[in-house]
Amino acid sequence: MAIRPRVYVTVRHSRRPLSVSSPYIQNCFTEMGVSGSVYINSQIPSSSGLGSSAAVTVATLCAINDEFQLGKTREEIADMAFTVEKKVQKGRASPTDTTVSAYGGIVLITGTSRRRLAPVNLHIVIGDTLISHNTAQLVEQVSELKKKHPEIVGHVLDAIEGVTLSAIHHLNNQKELGKYMDMNHALLEAIGVGHPALSRLVLSARTAGAFGAKLTGAGGGGCMVAVCPKGIRHRVAKAIESHNARAIVTSIDTEGARKEKNV
Repeated sequence: MAIRPRVYVTVRHSRRPLSVSSPYIQNCFTEMGVSGSVYINSQIPSSSGLGSSAAVTVATLCAINDEFQLGKTREEIADMAFTVEKKVQKGRASPTDTTVSAYGGIVLITGTSRRRLAPVNLHIVIGDTLISHNTAQLVEQVSELKKKHPEIVGHVLDAIEGVTLSAIHHLNNQKELGKYMDMNHALLEAIGVGHPALSRLVLSARTAGAFGAKLTGAGGGGCMVAVCPKGIRHRVAKAIESHNARAIVTSIDTEGARKEKNV
């Protein structure tokens, strides 16, 4: 699902394009077949499990598309963004983050299928441990564990899929949704992608009254997410901040990528 913090990207046609250190941005220009200058202002912390690379990639492609009047559709932008992420992450990328960044709202990804779900009004608190992680390394770690214990890890991954597919039927019942989030977190910890700092934030959010909480992204640091009753969002945020973490009180953004005015 897409949340309200955004990445703002400005692209300008330039005779002397600035050198770009980010492989994501460089590959965006390569995919589009143009060159130019780029300026980025991000509200999303990087390497935290919030899909910042996907947001930057989608926004950059959209900005290039607009500046050079290339006429790409939203679907083409989402597909190109996934191609860029897959290239940079050496084939380990998922289309989930890039699809959600492009379209907004809640999207269910199963194989090559992408299905937008009906929007719901969730009250969300993100907790950022401020501990960066390496997504590729964590994915490789789970892959190695699965090779070593296929009879265990395979069943856990199946259970995670089962929890997810069950949870989408309870998006309008936040109390029930929270139970599935708690189950999901326990299963993710079972395959070794948890972190003591994440566990502290998850438990603190639940103790403060959240319906449920779980790590988000690759784990091993980064962020967790809690779904809360509207009236106690700031109490949950304070509980998270008491552990020297950053809290973001937010909700679902149903708009996806858009052209901004006067940013």
